[in-house]
Amino acid sequence: METRSLPSLTVVMPCLNEEKNLEQAVRATLSAFGRSRIDGEIIVVNDGSRDRTFEIAESLSRLDKRVRVLNHAEPQGIGASFWGGVQASHMDYVTMIPGDNENAPEEVFTYYYLANDLDIIVPFVQNIEVRSRMRRVISSCYRFIVNFSFGTNLNYTNGAVIYNSRVLKDIKLYSKGFFYQTELLIRLIRLGYLYAEVPYFLKPRHEGKTKALSFKSFYVVMRGYLKLMWDVHVLRKIGQSNLLLHPQSATYRRTQALGHS
Repeated sequence: METRSLPSLTVVMPCLNEEKNLEQAVRATLSAFGRSRIDGEIIVVNDGSRDRTFEIAESLSRLDKRVRVLNHAEPQGIGASFWGGVQASHMDYVTMIPGDNENAPEEVFTYYYLANDLDIIVPFVQNIEVRSRMRRVISSCYRFIVNFSFGTNLNYTNGAVIYNSRVLKDIKLYSKGFFYQTELLIRLIRLGYLYAEVPYFLKPRHEGKTKALSFKSFYVVMRGYLKLMWDVHVLRKIGQSNLLLHPQSATYRRTQALGHS
């Protein structure tokens, strides 16, 4: 049986004060590219760090041409960082692996072969015990609210989701903070793009603190949620339709192969 080559991949790596974690995260990702036989690149996005994050990123980019750096003078949010990386990417698919070294790249790439037939690969955390009880409770409540609000049945929406870069070109992203991943998934799924949920394992975080659990992050998430609710249920701008599928998407190819218009 002929083995199909994998699509190329951009890993966008947002960083905010990750001087203790960034180098390990980059090196682990580059090694995982080789083991998984992926033609990949890393775009490190320094999101207004006040430590040596940018200096370290620049040094890594000089050592390996597969590493590029984008710099924000002031913090713009993880969503804005990811979207900046998307705009700078020239690869077939794109994903986000934070520079906190919490995600094992080999875990993220385990099911990458599915990219040949899908436009979105959505990982969910298998070893939830690595996170605190409070964070697990918050995640469960968040998941229930999202699924109930938008008619989905997703296990997790804030992981290292892998997207076909072409389908993102038809999307306008409003969320600049942690809600961006949920917004993208809801918009794309409601457009009819094929996706699969896959399990992956998180590594315990050894250095620094998560930025997700703060009042500012909660406020930004609420704004994004209310905006998406307005677009979906009031303006009805995001209906369920496969009439606007990108012609270079895996979903479009499969519908055409089945004789669907």
